[in-house]
Amino acid sequence: MAYRVLIAQFMHETNTFSKLPTTLDDYRRTWLVYGNELGERFRGTRSEIGGLLDAAETYGWTLVPALAANATPSGRLTAQTWRTIRDGIVSAVRNAGKLDGICLACHGAAVTETSDDPEGELLEAIRAIVGPDLPITMTLDLHANVTERMARLASALISYRTYPHIDQYERSQQAAALVQSLMEGKTQASCLVLQPACMVGADHGRTTQPGPMRDLLAKADAFEREPGINVVSVQAGFMPSDIPNVGPSIAVSFAPGAEARAQEIARQLCQEIWDRRAEETVHLMSVDAAVARAKAHDATRGPLVIADGTDNPGGGAYGDATRMLQALIDADMRGAAIGTIFDPAAVQAAIAAGVGSTVTVKLGGHHDPAFGAPLPVTALVRLLSDGTFINDGPMGKGVQRSMGATAVLRIGGVDVVVISNRLQTTDLQVFLSQGIDPRRCAVLVVKSIQHFRAAYAPIAGDIVVVDSGALCSPDPGRFAYTKLRRPVWPLDAVTVPFAT
Repeated sequence: MAYRVLIAQFMHETNTFSKLPTTLDDYRRTWLVYGNELGERFRGTRSEIGGLLDAAETYGWTLVPALAANATPSGRLTAQTWRTIRDGIVSAVRNAGKLDGICLACHGAAVTETSDDPEGELLEAIRAIVGPDLPITMTLDLHANVTERMARLASALISYRTYPHIDQYERSQQAAALVQSLMEGKTQASCLVLQPACMVGADHGRTTQPGPMRDLLAKADAFEREPGINVVSVQAGFMPSDIPNVGPSIAVSFAPGAEARAQEIARQLCQEIWDRRAEETVHLMSVDAAVARAKAHDATRGPLVIADGTDNPGGGAYGDATRMLQALIDADMRGAAIGTIFDPAAVQAAIAAGVGSTVTVKLGGHHDPAFGAPLPVTALVRLLSDGTFINDGPMGKGVQRSMGATAVLRIGGVDVVVISNRLQTTDLQVFLSQGIDPRRCAVLVVKSIQHFRAAYAPIAGDIVVVDSGALCSPDPGRFAYTKLRRPVWPLDAVTVPFAT
């Protein structure tokens, strides 16, 4: 018998301190596709939807593709945006006829104008249609802020185990395998979540070097081999989000009779998160220190990669902070490239001037000059494009991305990729597609905090991460929380892990 399985995706990591509301146009700039378009867009890609499409062929499912929605992190989803995506998925479930299972691909850190827990709300709406017993898995980013409602309504919450996230395909395959087992009646699954009294921890989820997160995941892997334990997921949480349940958590999916063991596992891992909450494997340096490293760097070993971590669009930052660019210009740096600066108006000015012309613009700094004011520059227009490329690195390989209308501006010895769609720099194609070979640069500045490492670490002579003072500060004391559960470390003097 061919099982009928619905698949859908709703992705957003919401920085509630961003001034930019998230609209349907923001989703269209990344992707908002329906029905059979999912197969056309994602088949053969190393993405979650790509993994589910392959699983459907492996298991012989009759697939019911609903929609796939993804947008660059920013502020709260508008009510209309959330209603459109939620109702699109719920309507697909309602109109699908008999279903045997559902696989959802979500982020887990979305916030809307009407909901602090849209993933939980989505599950609740689906359960109202299909009932309490239908197998439903939800894959999550490891920066999910997981709620009790999400755990209660899902058969399993399955988070990525890598940061940079290069295992999205594998996690969707894991979800599909569990759904298949549940549909065949080989097991049953319930889910629980536990959260310690801290809003940061687990080394922010980093897995590229030994540290707390890798140790937690090794223990989770061992626990998953125990009878009755289906999935043990470790979430580092997403700090810049003013909702009650911000922070690290452990989600455990378990079979009947294993709830007590699942609770014990969650408590043990939460205790370790608490005990090691202050451990970090990466420390951010100042802009001035990064420029000094750049001046001293031996480019024959490969480029110095400078990650402008606090202006990371992948965490909801605006991607137009200018302090790093200003410092490189002031230092008369040569052989440098920046990917990227978000400034649609500057791109349009470059288009009007044309390739080979010079253009005078106030570049960047338009969303919050506190992060670096707009820079008056006169630049050579080196290249113009539509900004479309296909990822060919380890993260999201094969997935098409778009920077929108794009211009490469040369300012002194610095080439700047100026874009119209905010985008985190995760793939070498951000530069290669714009006529810049990053391997031949002396210095590369990327707007990213960690994901860049998947593609850029192999070519880097050295890597530094910079705090340029922009929106994605790692210091929670910079933000005014009004909804956060209290007490919580490090904002409060908490001494026990389950004080909240």
